[in-house]
Amino acid sequence: MRLKIVQAGEAVLRRRARPLSPQEILNSEIRELIGHMRETMQDAPGVGLAAPQVGLSVQLVVVEDREEYQAQVPPQLLAERERKPVPFQVLINPKIVSSTGGPADFFEGCLSVAGFSAVVPRYASVKVECLDENGAAKTIEASGWYARILQHEIDHLHGTLYIDRMHSRTLTTVENLGRFWKDLPVSEVLSRVGPAD
Repeated sequence: MRLKIVQAGEAVLRRRARPLSPQEILNSEIRELIGHMRETMQDAPGVGLAAPQVGLSVQLVVVEDREEYQAQVPPQLLAERERKPVPFQVLINPKIVSSTGGPADFFEGCLSVAGFSAVVPRYASVKVECLDENGAAKTIEASGWYARILQHEIDHLHGTLYIDRMHSRTLTTVENLGRFWKDLPVSEVLSRVGPAD
């Protein structure tokens, strides 16, 4: 079942989400929610979805960056972004325990800020501790685009949107991103828009 993705302005996107207990993780409602979130993310399509984006203030994230999503991206941009396929995974109660490198600047969008994109600085690498869908502890070490996805989704669990971190002068519609900016190196985009006043 496809869930409604809430948009910026909804209070749930600005609240700190609560952790899930071990008992909750294994109950049928959470397992069903994970399936619905996966379907919603793939249908959008997106590479990550946090529970607050479907109106539920709990610390649950699904992530998947499919190979077919990358087919239309020029090879030089894939290399620049260090973007590789990421298999489907569930992160429950995730915490970034270390971060290195950066800021790495790239355009980001969000299913809850539909129709817009902006350049957002992120750490180049992160280490995340979380639980999986069975309640087992796991550690993820990610770099490049995968690290960006994790930071973006974990931000959602703290009530933070990418627009809180963006270079404000780079905010653009998705249409204009495609028309004017998508093939330029981000460093050139930043130099063309100039520093914020």
